Parts: sequence; structure tokens; C-alpha cells
Amino acid sequence: MDMHRNAEAIVNEIQERCLWQFFSRAWDREENIDGILTKVGEIMAGEPSATETMADRYFYADAKVVAAELSASLPWLKNLDKDEIKPIMQSVKERLIDITVTRSLNGELRVKNY
Repeated sequence: MDMHRNAEAIVNEIQERCLWQFFSRAWDREENIDGILTKVGEIMAGEPSATETMADRYFYADAKVVAAELSASLPWLKNLDKDEIKPIMQSVKERLIDITVTRSLNGELRVKNY
């Protein structure tokens, strides 16, 4: 599988199973997507993950569940090298932000009063 197809498979799994990508504001969606998927990449690469702040712990907790579910539903993920995981996760982040923020038709995402 190539990186694009790998990323799309992960995006499809996340879109079907995860609600954290649909928070009510654009900044919140971006923060969740970036934070959780960064931690997923670290977990899947076997790297240590910072858990000093409340946000770090929140993202890590969700990332553990996401990483386990992705590994179970997409077994080829276990065969990826550590160096392959981060670029795929970056591609997944960009794609999810494009879908859930950039191309979203929800006008409330960008209301500045919230």
C-alpha cells in the first residue's frame, strides 16, 4: 500500500468511529485532531509521549484507544516502520482538517464570539 492509501484508510476508520473530530469550533477541531493524532503516531512508533499537562493526558488517553482500534481494524499498521508512521499521521491530520474544518459548511465553526 502506498502512503496516500494508508492515510485514507485511517481517515475512513476515524470518520466512522471517532466523535472528537467534530467539536463545535474550528480551533477546537484542529486542536483535537492535531493533539490526538500526534499521540497516536507516538504510540504506534513506540516513542515516549509527554503527559505533563492536562491536555497531554487528555490527548494521550484518546490516542491509546484510537491506536488500539486502528491496529485491530487495520492490521497492516503493525508492519509499518517507525519512520513511516509519522508522515502517514501527518497526512491523516491534514485530510481530517480539510474535511472537518476547511470544507465544512457549518458556519458556526468560525463564529468569533465563542
